[in-house]
Amino acid sequence: MPHRYPVREIARQAGVSEATVDRVLHRRPGVREGTVLQVEQAIADLDRQRSQLRLSGRRFLIDLVMETPRRFSDLVREALELELPGLRPAVMRARYHLRETWEVDELVAELDSVCRHGSHAVVLKAPDTPEVAAVIGRLTAARIPVITLVTDVPMSTRIAYVGMDNRAAGATAAYLMCQWLRHVEADILVITSSEMFRGEEEREMGFRSAMRTYDPGRRIVEISESDGLDATSRVLTAHALREHPGIAAVYSIGGGNRGIVAAFAAADRTCEVFVGHDLGDANRDLLRSGHVTAVLHHDLRDDMRQVAQSVMGFHGALPGDQRPRASGIHIITPHNLPD
Repeated sequence: MPHRYPVREIARQAGVSEATVDRVLHRRPGVREGTVLQVEQAIADLDRQRSQLRLSGRRFLIDLVMETPRRFSDLVREALELELPGLRPAVMRARYHLRETWEVDELVAELDSVCRHGSHAVVLKAPDTPEVAAVIGRLTAARIPVITLVTDVPMSTRIAYVGMDNRAAGATAAYLMCQWLRHVEADILVITSSEMFRGEEEREMGFRSAMRTYDPGRRIVEISESDGLDATSRVLTAHALREHPGIAAVYSIGGGNRGIVAAFAAADRTCEVFVGHDLGDANRDLLRSGHVTAVLHHDLRDDMRQVAQSVMGFHGALPGDQRPRASGIHIITPHNLPD
């Protein structure tokens, strides 16, 4: 039985004699099954407490760098700050570098500044560009791990991606659309905030792929570069509604949903089905009012927990492989809104 503790320490933890522990460890007969389980539990307890001791007094400083509408950065910030107290006995602090839009050179300069000043990790939501991949490489060379959040930069040296499977999310949206529009003539408007975010691109690819399977004759109208902002989304949606009189459903990948709803209202057009992402205040209100049909949601607190575990694993404060798993995709309607 693998272990790293003196027999005396295991015996004290299990509340049995050292001779009994020795027989269990060497798998000798004459020990009751309940006693064997008791010794095995004692070793597991010692392993867990060893991890706690390793964490005791450890301090980690992480930098959260995001290009995203404020409504989403507020959600991430709140989720992180709710999770931080639960990381004790380790202490983790965060610095925030948050903008709704970055020029790529400004974003790179900000990340280079973090690299110069030092950090235990960077949590990054940024476009998938060669410049961003290159600065991730510089951070990695400085022993600062990068974890991408929600949208990935896969051809980089980032240590992990945390978030939902975006292709699966897009396919889920398509499945819902096809069910709800089964007997409705409607073109679908798909709107993204930017062509540079890999996560949004993958959601759209998943959506189109599933639509080809479930409803290949359905027309899809794509618009992009809304920045996820209400004002821009309203203008772009209004133009699309003028150009395409068949639009009567929306898959909003990048946000700006109040603006989209306002454009439909101004055009006196009905939106039969509206699927969006994330549970900020705007989407909660739109769900309650019936303007949004469903929201694809993932638990940001769980994401932040996985971020913290990845950081601590990288720095040797947690044992084993701390590689994150894909976030669960939850379909939220007005009737199952979480608190």
